Amino acid sequence: MYKKFDVRFRAHHLRWGKEGVVRRRLYWLLPDLASARRTMNDLLLARIAEPHIHFVAPEGADTAGLHPANILQTSDVVRAAEVGLLIGGAVGIAVGVLAAVFFPIVGDSPQWGMVAVLGILGGLFGVWSSSMIGVSTPSKRLRRFEGALEQGQFLLMVDVPHARVAEIETLLKNGHPEGHYEGVEPDIPAFP
Repeated sequence: MYKKFDVRFRAHHLRWGKEGVVRRRLYWLLPDLASARRTMNDLLLARIAEPHIHFVAPEGADTAGLHPANILQTSDVVRAAEVGLLIGGAVGIAVGVLAAVFFPIVGDSPQWGMVAVLGILGGLFGVWSSSMIGVSTPSKRLRRFEGALEQGQFLLMVDVPHARVAEIETLLKNGHPEGHYEGVEPDIPAFP
């Protein structure tokens, strides 16, 4: 029994790492591709895994050797899906209450199961429709960097364990004086 627990604990420990899952997102602006590549290499040498390093490049820029940010990090799809879930679910529940009270399927008593079914369907429809809109909307978190990206700079977003924030900030400040520190996001979302 203890051996089985120990194996599960070790597997969990290896998957999440010694630092745990709480991470902070650091933002840095770098002037060009060469500086971005050097920064990427330094972060890899500092044992920051590549999936936690994200670059947003100017439109049409070469990103060879960099880990580009994905659609979840560069668009507003997650926030839009959350809003769609709330609005769609609320509308679905409201329609479900009206349908249950005024249009019962069997007999004259309200069919309260319709409320749950229409609430779930409304939420799903809201998530789907609003995420289609959110995918084409730039992220509100990155809006402040639009001017720098238009000037050809590269935005680095690196997700660092809470305990290593000061260490990585010092590494980047000392090793890349050409870069500009743009702040830290307190807690990164689980998805982007």
